[in-house]
Amino acid sequence: MELSKNITLGQYIPRQSPIHRLDPRVKLLGWVALAVILFSIRTLSGYLIFAAVMLWGLRISQVPLGYALRGIKPMLPFLLFLWVFQVLFSGSLYPWSMQVVYQWHFIDIRLEGVWFSTLLMVRVILLFLSVTWLTLTTALVSLTDGTESLLSLFKWAKVPANELAMIGVIALRFVPTMVDEQERIMKAQMARGADLDQGNWLMRVKARIPMLIPMFISTMRRAEEMIVAMESRCYRGGDGRTKRKQLKLQALDWKAIGVLTVFVAGMLVYNYLMPPLMG
Repeated sequence: MELSKNITLGQYIPRQSPIHRLDPRVKLLGWVALAVILFSIRTLSGYLIFAAVMLWGLRISQVPLGYALRGIKPMLPFLLFLWVFQVLFSGSLYPWSMQVVYQWHFIDIRLEGVWFSTLLMVRVILLFLSVTWLTLTTALVSLTDGTESLLSLFKWAKVPANELAMIGVIALRFVPTMVDEQERIMKAQMARGADLDQGNWLMRVKARIPMLIPMFISTMRRAEEMIVAMESRCYRGGDGRTKRKQLKLQALDWKAIGVLTVFVAGMLVYNYLMPPLMG
């Protein structure tokens, strides 16, 4: 029973790669740019180009590809369920389509529905992989500093930059923590004779429902301990606090910004000009 080995979101792999050495603000803005591009892609070739860029980025980051892809495994049942649900009941979204695959009462499967459902699943996987890439190459402290620095640009709107950055990063870090806690509880239950991996999928789900209560209690206890630890260190947010390390853009950061700008512009041109020309 090893759940934590498949959780890569929120983990960090220390390396000396160019991606690791980038300013966290550049990496955060780069992830936002990649997300915008991903949601603007309308063709399969666009997804293939985006996936190739992601694989190239993982390679120069010195992050094992198998480890990065391992985090997708727990999502596959949920993604498969969404894909089947959308394929079966999204036919009404394409009333103009004449390519009907199967129809029966409220079930309406059309070729366009299958195609766009598949592209949507690919989009979700690539988006999750991009977030994983960000966390694998950015330390938690750097991620907090970068998020706070970017949010501080909105101080004129009285945005609590430090608090929002701290909440977001702690929530991200709690993902592997909760998985470790669930794994510990499951092993404790199995040591007492509980059959959590026996029977079909419905029986396994029913056997794991009672573990939600102890996991919820343990999560609340961890959150309370964190609050006490922060208060004992006189943490009062970002007002009046100084930083030991100041964030400054280096030559490598400006090069990365240039490469990212060219890639974003090229993908936007490809997404919005190439399909009409080819059609």
